[in-house]
Amino acid sequence: MKTSKDPRHIKRIKLMQELFSWQFAKSKKAPRDLSAIISHLSSIDKLIAKSAPDWPINQINKIDLAILRLAVFELTMNEDTPPKVVIDEAVELGKEFGADSSPGFINGALGKLVEIKKIST
Repeated sequence: MKTSKDPRHIKRIKLMQELFSWQFAKSKKAPRDLSAIISHLSSIDKLIAKSAPDWPINQINKIDLAILRLAVFELTMNEDTPPKVVIDEAVELGKEFGADSSPGFINGALGKLVEIKKIST
C-alpha cells in the first residue's frame, strides 16, 4: 500500500513539481530525470490532446498538465510500472496538488489514453 513516505511516490511528487516549474522557466537546465520527459514532450502532448480533446493543452491547469505529462511518460515511454498504478498515482497527485476537479479530469484523460493506446491494465 502506498504511503506518503513511499520513495516512488516522493519521486513522482518531485518530478511533477519540477515539470510544473519548468513550464515557467524553460531555459533552465533540466535535471536528468526531467530531461527524459522533456525530450518526449511533443509526443506526450499529442497523446494528452487526443485523450482530452475538449481541452487544448494551453487551457489545461498547469499542475494538471504536469501530472498528466508525468503519467503519460510513465504509461508510454517507461513501461516498468503497471498502468493501474500510474493512473492511481496521478489521481492521488491531482487530489493532493490540484483543484477539486483535477482527480476526475486526470482519471478520465488517462483512462481514455489507455483505451486509445490499448495499454493493458
